[in-house]
Amino acid sequence: MNEHAKERKASRGILFWIFFSLSALLWIILFELGKNTLWGWALLLVLLLGWAVFRVRRLPRRGFFLRLLAFFAAWLLLALLFVISGPPERAVPAAAGSNLQSTEEIQVAQGRLTGLRTQDGAVEVYAGIPYAQPPVGELRWREPQPPEPWEGVRVCDHFAPMSMQPRNHPVISSLMDLFGYHRFQISLEDNWLEPMSEDSLYLNIWKPAGDQRGLPVLVYIHGGSLTTGQPSYSEYNGEALAREGIVVVNFAYRLGVFGYYADEALAAESPNGTTGNYGLLDQIRALEWVRDNIAAFGGDPSQVTVAGESAGASSVNALCVSPLSRGLFVRAIAESSGITAKTPYHTLRSLEQALETGAAIRREFGADSSEALRALPAEKLLQSSYPNDSMTVDGWAIPQQPYLSYEQGLNHETALLQGFNVHEADFFCMGLRVDAEDYAEKLRPLYGDWAEAAAEAFPPQEQVPYYRYLIDSGGTAKGSYDLCVSAAWFTYSHYNWARLLKAQGVPVYTYYFTKDNGGLGSNHAGELPYFYGNLDKHPDNYDGSDYALSDSMMRYYVNFIKTGDPNGPSLPHWPAAAEAEDQVLELGTEIRVVPDPYLALYPLIDRYQNRE
Repeated sequence: MNEHAKERKASRGILFWIFFSLSALLWIILFELGKNTLWGWALLLVLLLGWAVFRVRRLPRRGFFLRLLAFFAAWLLLALLFVISGPPERAVPAAAGSNLQSTEEIQVAQGRLTGLRTQDGAVEVYAGIPYAQPPVGELRWREPQPPEPWEGVRVCDHFAPMSMQPRNHPVISSLMDLFGYHRFQISLEDNWLEPMSEDSLYLNIWKPAGDQRGLPVLVYIHGGSLTTGQPSYSEYNGEALAREGIVVVNFAYRLGVFGYYADEALAAESPNGTTGNYGLLDQIRALEWVRDNIAAFGGDPSQVTVAGESAGASSVNALCVSPLSRGLFVRAIAESSGITAKTPYHTLRSLEQALETGAAIRREFGADSSEALRALPAEKLLQSSYPNDSMTVDGWAIPQQPYLSYEQGLNHETALLQGFNVHEADFFCMGLRVDAEDYAEKLRPLYGDWAEAAAEAFPPQEQVPYYRYLIDSGGTAKGSYDLCVSAAWFTYSHYNWARLLKAQGVPVYTYYFTKDNGGLGSNHAGELPYFYGNLDKHPDNYDGSDYALSDSMMRYYVNFIKTGDPNGPSLPHWPAAAEAEDQVLELGTEIRVVPDPYLALYPLIDRYQNRE
């Protein structure tokens, strides 16, 4: 072999090892992001090693096409392995740790059950308690039915499956955790997925350990645009509040097409003439279960506070005006959403709109009736292009537009703690570029003829550097645009809710969350781990100032749940709306009372809402 040939061979060898190393790194990253199983990882290493050995021992003198064929064969095998070794489903444990002790038996209406004590024994957790019959078969799209009794002792040590919902591939979810939520961790112990099922109507309870009596109760409703979400999510885990003497309850409810599909035939077969609100009715059924059983866990059924974030807050708003939930709670907490506008921007629709969507879904699946849809597998229904992300003014669960019920005094919360974050809309607007030239025009769908006035109130500004993301389309007016969208979609309803309750003499406490951090920051849902004391679930995202703020926020929360007033010793005073009109409590690097930052926009939204 001449020198030139040797050089070419050496060059090909170097190129192969560079390419092989990059390929191996890519597949290792994909397997980590994809949460692939341990046996998949083992075979990955075997295949990579086999590819390298085969290339060195068998292919050096083979032709180019044979080497190319070997490359494609190796990648095909790796891709096949990636698919077949994907993560299995596994129920989420009720509490973290190993060798956890079981609780004493508790008697509820349906039977006896046990839960788990946390590692330190201070909190008891009961997960996966049925509060309704599985809404499957003939019970799909019917009002939830009381749960059946069970024999023996039910072991409630794992969360039940989350409700049916669209689910991203694990790689996409991991990338979102890495770049959006900043909570991704390299681990070989998270190679599994949370189960998902139409049979999901179960609740979870956290309580202080031991024999308890008369404790206040918090019932939390998760968000997710009424289409996604699960009660096992770490950011609103109830353990920290239970340590403060609160019995915390959360639960799954029907979502999307399963929770909010509407059909006239379903209304006709319902003893109550309702359709389009099955998820909301699940929430009411859960509250009824709490009323009937929470004393067995040390809770006081006459001291229930209902809370929620995002679509969960809109659901709280609906519960406040639903005659079906009267007497099931006394106080309300709503974070980052509501439906008090005359025409809410999201989460609520008329019966006519709901029925139109229902008819479109039947056409979409070629079904001539809801009975035909009932025969379809749940996974098939998930493929609907209609999100069903709104509750329905059905005349029964929601008798009329909520603002009318408030004006007529037909709501039943005795106090409200509510609020919003600085960057509420940022994640929802990332796909849109907004420049000064088209800023006002892009506000028109939200502000109508008052879009120019809104643009003048918030002159064009780019997004602040801390909240710029690689996939955000950006623009010279993107920061201002996001703020104006936040005002319309999220904060206006809180402003309106406050003035409606203020007119009734009901105390309202409004916060404004501004704390930057290594996690979600002050984006939508960024406040949750602070109020619920769960910063330690992702400690790398937070520093001492965050823990100090969380401590204060938790104390405000606990005081409100116990008394209806968040104020207490050593806390900065939080004035009710009647004390400080148009003022909010900023929760940031410092806690202080400031003017609502969107006051210039609310009159414009009022005019837009009253345009007809």
